Amino acid sequence: MGKARSVVLSTRTFQKVGDATAFFKDMLHRYAIGDRISHADAIELTALIQRHEEVTEKIGVGISHFEVRLPPVDSPPFSKKCFWIVRVDGESIDFSYKHCLEARPYD
Repeated sequence: MGKARSVVLSTRTFQKVGDATAFFKDMLHRYAIGDRISHADAIELTALIQRHEEVTEKIGVGISHFEVRLPPVDSPPFSKKCFWIVRVDGESIDFSYKHCLEARPYD
């Protein structure tokens, strides 16, 4: 049996990936499609997006806020909703919390 991989964010540390997955899954499911993410949850998502290998592309000119929306058309059929970054210039882009929690070379 392998050692559990922890996930370290600037806001908190999860002892296991499963704990982090459950945390962000629960967060996503607290919101309805079209909802703006609360300030407290936005702090956690801002920390999480730093783990994305395309963080610069995702953040763009800066984050205005986060929302929950329908996934892009090309998403897997089981995706019902996802997090979106709304940038300060009004542009928006989706991101997967699961993707952000994948193993990285620095883990």
